[in-house]
Amino acid sequence: MKNTIRVLVIEDNPAIIDNMTDFLESKGYILDFAKDGIGGLHLALTQAYDVIVLDLMLPGMDGITLCRKLRREADRQVPVIMLTARDTLEDKLLGFESGADDYLVKPFALKELEARIKALSKRRPDTRVLTVGELSLNPGALAVTRQGQGIDLNNTLISILKLLMEASPNVVTREEIENCLWGDMPPGSDVLRSHMYNLRKKVDKPFAHAMIETVHGVGFRLKE
Repeated sequence: MKNTIRVLVIEDNPAIIDNMTDFLESKGYILDFAKDGIGGLHLALTQAYDVIVLDLMLPGMDGITLCRKLRREADRQVPVIMLTARDTLEDKLLGFESGADDYLVKPFALKELEARIKALSKRRPDTRVLTVGELSLNPGALAVTRQGQGIDLNNTLISILKLLMEASPNVVTREEIENCLWGDMPPGSDVLRSHMYNLRKKVDKPFAHAMIETVHGVGFRLKE
């Protein structure tokens, strides 16, 4: 690959670690590993990574707590893929609310993991400031405001909001959003639904009227 991608894997299962190492290093990725949450958080805070692959169940500190600390206490916005054996919508929502950008259910194909890593690593900051009505987005600074009030969004929600703002007032299809986030390997409709739920919860719920509108059977649009 042209640009080497640095990945931090926080996982305590030796078999999964071995499989990831053999596959990803053969593709040219640079990998660091931590087998517990405390060690993983230390590496995430002291080293620079393009993507973090984070197991949900870890000794020392679970993945949800680690991700929250990474986002809220350290203000780090490196993309995070959460690995878990749990496949319910509630578990996915909890993972996304903690700050994860993507969600992969065990057992997973290594090719799919690589596709998710590539998609997340390609998200580059943007220096423009987008404005739709009372909503403003500075993608490069990861800053969102509505009525002058700051809104805390992770990388994935910012990517979705950016698409909606650039297209506003036109509709953005579900397929367009999925392609932007995951390329040719979308994880399923439940994951996008979870992200849209969280985006609405932060952008619309605290305010008097909703800006994000569902166009049934097609996608979403942002209206002033």
